[in-house]
Amino acid sequence: MEALGRQILVEFYDCESAKLNDVEYIESSMLAGTKAARATIISHNFHKFSPYGVSGVVVIAESHVAIHTWPEYNYAAVDIFTCGDTIDPWTIQEFLKDAFNSQNASSMEMKRGLFKVAQGEKLLFKPSAEAEKDY
Repeated sequence: MEALGRQILVEFYDCESAKLNDVEYIESSMLAGTKAARATIISHNFHKFSPYGVSGVVVIAESHVAIHTWPEYNYAAVDIFTCGDTIDPWTIQEFLKDAFNSQNASSMEMKRGLFKVAQGEKLLFKPSAEAEKDY
């Protein structure tokens, strides 16, 4: 079985409440985390809720990174979805854990888009580190 992508569902607990309620800080941290993983940023959008909480997404060529925060609980939920093997989604997870000063984190990785392919075959249109070397 070959997978089109990897999705990491992350729960950050015991974070700094002020950081989780600061839309500019969240946005800059998400952009820096995706850059640290060498992801290709396409666009991004973030929203501050009243009285607290932030939601946002960074759309990357490799898929997306999304966040929802609950500063009143010192908690953030992050979804990191990447296709291909050109970037390591765990780099983003670790960057954000440090950025939010999370004292406890829980992460689960899932393979997405599983297909059976013939031995020696690869999925079509799947970005890979090997393909990038050809450019």
